[in-house]
Amino acid sequence: MEYITYEDFKKMDIRVGTISVVEPVEGTDKLLKCQVRFGEDDVRQIVSGIREYYPEFETLIGKQVLYIVNLEPRTIRGVESQGMLMAVDGKDGKPVFLTPEVEVFHGAKVR
Repeated sequence: MEYITYEDFKKMDIRVGTISVVEPVEGTDKLLKCQVRFGEDDVRQIVSGIREYYPEFETLIGKQVLYIVNLEPRTIRGVESQGMLMAVDGKDGKPVFLTPEVEVFHGAKVR
């Protein structure tokens, strides 16, 4: 394991986002493109490799999930991604989203 400093950790901006739109990335079997709301005027596009685990991906709409929002944007298969979904591996290998216990405001900051 490689350690980072607390100062490095503090640089990450982790927030709760609410998924408002989900669609597959054309030409791939693994990628979903989500529009995620982090505030009234802050909607970002985030691409995640979770499609194989969520064949009925429309069920993700309205879900609140943790995201790292201050990563440099990255183009994945021709689609810009403006953050990273946070999940852990479930016992069955399926990703388990990190979510708030109760509904919170879009963009709530993790501290």
